[in-house]
Amino acid sequence: MAENRMKIVAGLGSIEEYIRFCEAGADEFFAGYVPYEWNRKYGTLMSLNRREVFCSNVQLGAFSELEILAAMVQKYKRPVHLTFNALYYLPEQYLEIADIIKHCMELGYQTFIVADPALIVYLRAQKIDCQIHLSGETGEVNSRMLSVFQEYGIQRLIFHRKNSSSDMRSVIRNGKREGKTLEYEAFVLNELCQFSGAFCNSLHCDEMGYLCRVPYCLGPLRRGKMQVYGVKAEGQNIEEQDNEEWNVEAMGDRELADKAHDIEAWNDKERYAEDGYLCGATGCGLCALYQLQKAGVTHLKLVGRGNYVDFMERDIWNLKRALEILQESVRSTGLNAAGGIPTDEIATRKVARNAGTCLEEFYKRQMKQELFPHGCSGNCYYREASLGKSAAGS
Repeated sequence: MAENRMKIVAGLGSIEEYIRFCEAGADEFFAGYVPYEWNRKYGTLMSLNRREVFCSNVQLGAFSELEILAAMVQKYKRPVHLTFNALYYLPEQYLEIADIIKHCMELGYQTFIVADPALIVYLRAQKIDCQIHLSGETGEVNSRMLSVFQEYGIQRLIFHRKNSSSDMRSVIRNGKREGKTLEYEAFVLNELCQFSGAFCNSLHCDEMGYLCRVPYCLGPLRRGKMQVYGVKAEGQNIEEQDNEEWNVEAMGDRELADKAHDIEAWNDKERYAEDGYLCGATGCGLCALYQLQKAGVTHLKLVGRGNYVDFMERDIWNLKRALEILQESVRSTGLNAAGGIPTDEIATRKVARNAGTCLEEFYKRQMKQELFPHGCSGNCYYREASLGKSAAGS
């Protein structure tokens, strides 16, 4: 299983972070590059990527920085993918973007994260043979959408923040049936947001950050009632809280907002380190690592360009350690990692499901004891995993 470990893809805000993050355990990186000429012409509101800001520790802004970073990549062999993932561009900007990408490719950068379908079509029409990762800022993800984009030779699909592990499993399973050999990336730490990337109503800058942190809840909506996961009552662990049904038709906006706020209100200060650090404070998917691996996810996205460098370094270390605990759990329980099936028997679907649940629960218990001895943030990317709703064997 070690050779099949999901890889860590970390956000890179400046070239000074690269070596530290490599040593912490990151396997790959993504970074934004916005030339000065672009900002002078279009301003920060029409950024090349989804960071509408021009400041240090968030974007690379000088070609010399790209050159230095390319040299470090040659030494450490941890690739950097450049983000060109604005939701759309003006028609006259495509030629400029293509020229920027060509210059980046001359330095050795081969992979670009793209959200605008028209840019993908343009790059292929111009015979630019770069690798393309379909951004999590693209619209809704499903099997038919993936089939369309595969015609343009994408190498990786990045699921958006609201995709559940079962969504991912369905897309990946259908892709394998059709003979697709793609990589799949899922969000796992930091920057959980009420919006899906393609439908964001805000800007990714310090002045608008509060819009990204509006409390919200996810759940299936049936006949005007929404089943909401993980509303915590005081003194309960989130796993112990029964699901609650909200009658959204009868509630006013204020009552819905108050209930949503209750989900975040239980963060205790003792959960945080003295310097204010808590792994996954703004979004965490560590409980779902087993389900993500089971679904076929190959890469884990650790966002946080512009965050405190020390915190990002610890995030990488903690994610790496969580993956190690998952491997150790496999060995401790004697289960087959690929399917959660006992190695000494041919299991039926029911046995496989029970075995997978055993492995998943053992992993979560060990991981929480080590990484969250005083409790986690409760800001779950995959609420079904934190509540023990295993998809093992399904």
